[in-house]
Amino acid sequence: MKAKKTLSINSKRENQAYLYLLPWIIGFIVFQAYPLIASLVYSFSDYNVLDKMNFVGLDNYITLFTKDKEFKKSLFVTIQYALYTVPFKIIMSLLIALLLSKSRKGIGILRTVYYLPSLFGGSIAVAILWKLMFMDNGFINSILSSFGIGGISWLGNPKLALPTLSLLEAWQFGSSMVMYLAALKAVPVALYEAASIDGSGKIRSFFSVTFPQISPIIFFSIIMQSINALQNFTSAFTITSGGPMKSTYMLGLKLYNDGFTYFKMGYAAATSWIIFFLIVGTTLLMFASSKLWVFYGDEA
Repeated sequence: MKAKKTLSINSKRENQAYLYLLPWIIGFIVFQAYPLIASLVYSFSDYNVLDKMNFVGLDNYITLFTKDKEFKKSLFVTIQYALYTVPFKIIMSLLIALLLSKSRKGIGILRTVYYLPSLFGGSIAVAILWKLMFMDNGFINSILSSFGIGGISWLGNPKLALPTLSLLEAWQFGSSMVMYLAALKAVPVALYEAASIDGSGKIRSFFSVTFPQISPIIFFSIIMQSINALQNFTSAFTITSGGPMKSTYMLGLKLYNDGFTYFKMGYAAATSWIIFFLIVGTTLLMFASSKLWVFYGDEA
């Protein structure tokens, strides 16, 4: 009798647990699982919202890689944007974290100020502000003109437009900075003392002690920043609309135009899956390279 009663109580608790999980399960199915499966199905079709969907096999993917010059251009621009943004943001956030890791008067205020831009990450309002700042008669050119430097067409020059967008992403380095600060605080002081006894200077100590100790955080940050960069849409759409001369026409923007401007939903879905596999490939490549430079504390 006691065993049956115990089983009854356990089953009730399990039912209660599933009941509490039900909102998350419904949300996952409706907003994540279903859209993921639907987009995969659409990518093998000519779905355009208005007409009946017909399956076309791999035609969308073949067209993207063999006939669509815009796709090749946007793929190159997206990779170039990631190569601009990720290293600069990682280096910038790490340098600021090193400067702010020292205990000094007012350091808490400085950390807050440097973190503030990240609170507005990905917002259209910040993208519009960035556009106003870098216009031909914007704030940046006004400052440069006071030093006798002629107006620079930051957003109108195909060679400068993409680096200008990259600066917006790199400027919002607060989240990475906070992670690096936490990692730097966790580095054992004894390691620095041992390095000092061995005659190691600050630069040598950084590469021999600091970098290996915080390498897992750097690795995680590189992966997350790469994923964000390869999916970029807001800045390209709001600031340049892909111009000038398609120099900022990223895959996310092409996906949007194909799907919501030309209503080629199946074609856009194929682009989204290419972005997915690009992210997966990049991530796997990083994990493969991590064996050479990422150090974990439990390793010999």
